[in-house]
Amino acid sequence: MHALQQQDPEVFAAIRREIDRQNDGIELIASENFVSPAVLQAMGTPLTNKYAEGLPGKRYYGGCQFVDQAEDLARDRAKQLFGADWVNVQPHSGATANHAIYLAFMQPGDRLLGLDLAHGGHLTHGSPVNFSGLLYEAHFYGVEKDGAMAGRIDLDTVRERAQAVQPRMISVGASAYSRDFDYRALRRIADEVGAILWVDMAHTAGLIATGLLNDPLPHAHVVSTTTHKTLRGPRGGMILVGNDVESPTGAAFRSGKPKTTGQQLDSAVFPGVIGGPLMHIIAAKAVAFGEALQPSFKAYQERVIENAQAMAEAFIERGYDVVSGGTDNHLCLIDLRSKGLTGKQAEALLGEAEITVNKNMVPYDTESPFVTSGIRLGSPAMTTRGFGPDEFREVVGLMDRVLAKPDSDVTRETVRREVFALCETFPLYQPEDVGLDALAAG
Repeated sequence: MHALQQQDPEVFAAIRREIDRQNDGIELIASENFVSPAVLQAMGTPLTNKYAEGLPGKRYYGGCQFVDQAEDLARDRAKQLFGADWVNVQPHSGATANHAIYLAFMQPGDRLLGLDLAHGGHLTHGSPVNFSGLLYEAHFYGVEKDGAMAGRIDLDTVRERAQAVQPRMISVGASAYSRDFDYRALRRIADEVGAILWVDMAHTAGLIATGLLNDPLPHAHVVSTTTHKTLRGPRGGMILVGNDVESPTGAAFRSGKPKTTGQQLDSAVFPGVIGGPLMHIIAAKAVAFGEALQPSFKAYQERVIENAQAMAEAFIERGYDVVSGGTDNHLCLIDLRSKGLTGKQAEALLGEAEITVNKNMVPYDTESPFVTSGIRLGSPAMTTRGFGPDEFREVVGLMDRVLAKPDSDVTRETVRREVFALCETFPLYQPEDVGLDALAAG
């Protein structure tokens, strides 16, 4: 870091301020986490210099023998972690992985059935502003508005939608849905209409890997994920197949030769959607998967769920509307309409108190996506720092104080000081971690 400080003090200063922000504040964005110093170190290596188009042992460039070792480690560890027959660790992000899946199995204009973005879905599951909605005929299912299933997905409704739409592919997965999925039942629905079942487990991959949520691998034709979030690795994507048999398309990707699902997806990743994979990130993925294979990782994921549930219960006790009435996973969605606040207002107010959340649409929202009626909260990052249920309940109390007095600068400043004191008790990155001594001492 000394070289960076001398060569580019402006970038150095921005990095240092961001490290301070992460150390000093409470991070509740459900899609974020803190990687280990080992993962940070792997990302900052000269592996970034190496082009390695293709797959290990089948590259289009020379000099790949050592990056091949890193990618093989990542693939083998991912297979072991998830019980997969095949995996591709090259996608740069979850969206890139999803793009490759579309390219492998869909043609422009084909019908897709996915979870509505406003009901907790993801942009790449057919949103009209995303390539998935621009290239394919997207249809949606959602959560129930009233009754015993309010805030939850009713599989009878999904079946009705699938029968009406007759989609080429059904996507399952969410960015703001706090309940588990019945993948066996969803596969039956897909089979009834002759659809490919694709599961995007980006948010819940760490919980699935440790057996704390239902496993999609035995039931889905293809599974995608990010490698950060609950998986606690570097920012990136991955595609997995549980049972790598002949592709459900019945034909090869842009070829007349039969291929397995994995082979077809390999071709869709490269040359389909990427050129050179990011070998320093793939090495960091290998490190993270190695960490996830340790017994301590399951204990961590158990705490993630315990903390999310404690947070949801604390909000309910304070009279907040928690969508679906609780959570099975790492996140909860808070509908603020009964409190007279928008998600945009809450995000800004809490941010001034150094509590980071994101505004989020809630089911049947009456506000625009730029305003929203809710906030999404997640437990992974602060669980990584060591927070337990007591700390999460304390954080809910701090948030409630801010939201209950939106016009009080004094309240926000008082809470901000309490946040700093709490975070000092649970340190994140130490100065010696991966060359941060210069940043800490600057």
